[in-house]
Amino acid sequence: MTRLLTLVVAMTVLTWLAIIVASTLRSKGDMKLAMSNRDNLPEPTPLAARADRAAKNTMENFILFAALALAAAIAAPNNERVLLGAQIFFWARVVYLPIYYAGIQGVRTGVWALGVAGMALMVAGLLTGP
Repeated sequence: MTRLLTLVVAMTVLTWLAIIVASTLRSKGDMKLAMSNRDNLPEPTPLAARADRAAKNTMENFILFAALALAAAIAAPNNERVLLGAQIFFWARVVYLPIYYAGIQGVRTGVWALGVAGMALMVAGLLTGP
């Protein structure tokens, strides 16, 4: 497996973990509630609400990242600019989640923007070549 596809797998795991953390916090660790239809969930705590928003944002950005990475895996599998952009995106997302959980607003936005810049670098690598 290429380094780029390894990052897609790692990002998949990170996205999955973000979803699990959000779900666990929302159900307050009550497995019976977590495994129910969740029709009557209690109001989320501020942390649970942030975790849910962070998971949704991670899913939204993962879709874009995966599309770019898979296009690059086909069209430009050894493009170092694409790989660098993917690495920037992935590590920005690793940092983004705990910052979002902690509620650090300005830094969160900066880290999110860094991840978007990583995706922009991927696009540039795809459009201009190595």
